[in-house]
Amino acid sequence: MATATTIYLVIGAAGVVVLALSLLGGELLSFLHVGDGPVSLEVVAGFVGAFGFASAIAAELSGSAVLPPVAGLVAALPTAWFALRLSRAAHGMRTDATPTRRDLVGTLGVVVTAVPRGGGYGEVRVLLGGQPVKVYARAEHPIAAGAQVFVVEAPSDTSVVVEETLRIDENTHHTPGKA
Repeated sequence: MATATTIYLVIGAAGVVVLALSLLGGELLSFLHVGDGPVSLEVVAGFVGAFGFASAIAAELSGSAVLPPVAGLVAALPTAWFALRLSRAAHGMRTDATPTRRDLVGTLGVVVTAVPRGGGYGEVRVLLGGQPVKVYARAEHPIAAGAQVFVVEAPSDTSVVVEETLRIDENTHHTPGKA
């Protein structure tokens, strides 16, 4: 392996290391990122990595001193553009709003730990943002484990006030006016 190939491989490896650091702690290492410009750490890392590895391949295959940097630039420019597009897409990605305790009110749940008499707390499992969440629950009347409940109030982020719902048995349900 020629010295030039080794140097280009080290440059490529440095690009990979910078990319890994930017993904793990990009906020700490974003000294190159100015506003919303195209010079972000991910773009620089993609450019340097592609330049180094493409130049190393060209240096090993050709043995020329002129071809490796040209091949490195030909590979590095589209890689940097692609890294720019990906990083902008990732940074600008919309996400759902963070659920709050107001989102608990009106949900159905199942009692996990019985809600006791006298204002004590039991536990219920509700779906919040599509995810099961277990919270403490109070009720006016005791509610047994396994009962279906409706959340009527959320005094805190981890506790709710519930009422037991009625379960309709499909075998006894009938339409009014029919036998």
